[in-house]
Amino acid sequence: MFERLFGSRGQDPATASRVPPGQYLTEKFPVLHYGSVPKADLASWDLRVHGLVGAPLTFTWDQFLALPRTQVTADIHCVTRWSKLDTTWEGVPIRAILDLAQVRPEATHVLVHSEQGYTTNMPLEVLDDADVLLADRYEGQPLEPEHGYPLRLVVPKRYFWKSAKWVRGLEFLDHDIRGFWERYGYNNEADPWKEERFSE
Repeated sequence: MFERLFGSRGQDPATASRVPPGQYLTEKFPVLHYGSVPKADLASWDLRVHGLVGAPLTFTWDQFLALPRTQVTADIHCVTRWSKLDTTWEGVPIRAILDLAQVRPEATHVLVHSEQGYTTNMPLEVLDDADVLLADRYEGQPLEPEHGYPLRLVVPKRYFWKSAKWVRGLEFLDHDIRGFWERYGYNNEADPWKEERFSE
């Protein structure tokens, strides 16, 4: 059953050092989320950047697509114990958003808002990393609905629930507010190399 869903438990010694403790390597991309897959209407879609910023922003889809773009290849790790290596994402680097919004010095955390009320949280220092992006393409193709179409956050250095699907807003705060899974017992930090899966 495990191999049918996720792939082989075996690890190639050449890539074993890239797989965090307790993880299994897969070539598949399992679909895991809470609730149903929302239907996106790009004509009414927007992305709001607000909170402790000097320049609050609201992007339409066309405005978002006009922002500077980048491509990131990264390993991703799910709290359910699968890891997938060398995934390629394309979208807007988070640092472009941070610069445009003029995040204020007192901001320490971000609360990511998604469709259907889903949220996740992280320190600003985790978000503000060169490999973090708002992705609209995966492996050269637009995101599939179950993987976050039209837009998802990609935070490779954290368990993948922090890479929220169906993103609609970034709220910058001077304190931490736990997100959906964090309130239900998932670890607030979510570092896969420390196996920070669940709260103590």
